[in-house]
Amino acid sequence: MLVCPDKFAGTLSAPAAAAAIASGWRDAAPDDEVIVRPLADGGPGFLDVLESSLPRAVRHPVRTVGPLGDPVDATILLAGEPASAGAAHPDTAYVEAASACGLHLVEPGRRDPTVTSTYGVGLLVATAVELGVRSVVLGLGGSATNDGGAGLLAALGAAPIDEAGYVLPYGGAALLACAGLTGPPRLRGATLVGACDVDAPLLGPRGASAVFGPQKGATPDQVAILDAALARWATVLADLPSCPPGLAEHPGSGAAGGLGAAILACGGRLVGGFGVVARAVGLDAALDACDLVVTGEGSFDEQSLGGKVVG
Repeated sequence: MLVCPDKFAGTLSAPAAAAAIASGWRDAAPDDEVIVRPLADGGPGFLDVLESSLPRAVRHPVRTVGPLGDPVDATILLAGEPASAGAAHPDTAYVEAASACGLHLVEPGRRDPTVTSTYGVGLLVATAVELGVRSVVLGLGGSATNDGGAGLLAALGAAPIDEAGYVLPYGGAALLACAGLTGPPRLRGATLVGACDVDAPLLGPRGASAVFGPQKGATPDQVAILDAALARWATVLADLPSCPPGLAEHPGSGAAGGLGAAILACGGRLVGGFGVVARAVGLDAALDACDLVVTGEGSFDEQSLGGKVVG
């Protein structure tokens, strides 16, 4: 049998859940062969699963900031072959967005997606870019933010500004006054890849604000403000030469409070976070070799079939 759960959010990591399930099964059926492959979909636990599966993967510590600007210690995972002969680092960096903008980093009483920011995620990406990687893969999920990736772009030199040219405050609500950017994002030729756990668009009843805003502390009035702010933000991002048409409707553009939209606007692409992890852990081969699969997550609900591990 194959044991391949996601995390049980708030209680068990994916490796811990897998170990517990496997231990119980072995106790009851000691003659059965049990294969353990913990999984993730791009949210918290993304790096833990990849680190155990990717060859020569190493963590690089980074001092960054959380959703409200508090200091946070995070890491990026470097893996793959060097980008060129003599290069000091591998060519791919993996970033877990939740490590710098995760909901778990904000106490319940302070949760407010009108002011939380992805700036700390941008600092992680900037660090990876300065290390010379060719590709930065961002696991998107578990965020406390709804700023459309504005904080991330600010950390890369493309801060949102108002009509007078002043840099806007952090947070999604401030984007109502956005009129442009201070410049293009500085990526030094690196490509961004968003590993999504949802396929939500940026705007509307299925979008970032309406579906996920309340989970992050938004009131109904704030949801309306945030959706309007992201609509304004989408028109600004559309002026970037690398931004694809139809940004706001693109599946996954609403991931991580619209962080997916910022990745697309930078010329990046969005992929299923589950697929990234499945390839890394050799899931297909493990499925072919087993007769029974046991998976699970902390809560099976209407979001489970929209890109989550269990679905």
